[in-house]
Amino acid sequence: MRVLVTGAAGSIGQVVTLGLLDRGHEVIGLDRMPAPDGFEGVWHTADCADADAVLDAFAAQPVEGVVHLAGHPDEASLPDSLTSHVVTTAALLDAMVAHQVRRMVYASSNHAVGRTPRRDLVSDDALPRPDTFYGVGKVAAEALLALYVDRYDLDAVACRIGSFLPEPSTTRHLSTWLSHDDGVRMIEAALTATAPGFAVLYGISANTRAWWDLAPGRALGYEPQDDAERWAARIPSRPEDDAEAAHVGGPFALEQFYRPALDRR
Repeated sequence: MRVLVTGAAGSIGQVVTLGLLDRGHEVIGLDRMPAPDGFEGVWHTADCADADAVLDAFAAQPVEGVVHLAGHPDEASLPDSLTSHVVTTAALLDAMVAHQVRRMVYASSNHAVGRTPRRDLVSDDALPRPDTFYGVGKVAAEALLALYVDRYDLDAVACRIGSFLPEPSTTRHLSTWLSHDDGVRMIEAALTATAPGFAVLYGISANTRAWWDLAPGRALGYEPQDDAERWAARIPSRPEDDAEAAHVGGPFALEQFYRPALDRR
């Protein structure tokens, strides 16, 4: 499959790009940063919030699917969060409709439901409950995906990614970790699942202590192979562990992230 990967120069993007190439897909990169050293495919240096630049990227060569990983990965003001996560998604969806591209895989986040109190397993039927303006942006982007799926008969999978790290380093990560290899497995499954319509899955590995339900992902063909429990004996307890376990968003649900919506700092 010929796949446009946005945010391809980022920490997730570089892992996913290499992983998809290894699995025989053709990757077209799009990022505000230049292509990383060693990338030999087609690359567009552009901002996904620039609708004209996005249309130009689609017009340059045929695309069969989009993996949208671009976006500021931390908290920001509400306007900045909406631009980073919603406006970029809108620009891509409009370009998909214009060029008859049927599939998007979106890097959503567990922070879309981050204020959900901890319970046995949070699944895809959980109501939106963001913990930050970052989470609000992800909720709004998911809603936009659902609208375009209904209007234009697209397929879109929102991957509510947990802690995408080489290895877990905190007690919370034992529940929320997504390994690099499983991250690639997740993206490929979401790209190739048959007619998912609008679907949500949780982007975690097969963690013994998982907080999120893997059944929605498995229904789309995502079969994680790794488990954070392998590192459990090496991870020390910390005073903040209990507070981070109160809500599924962990530290993002704590007061340290409270700020005005229109913060001008």
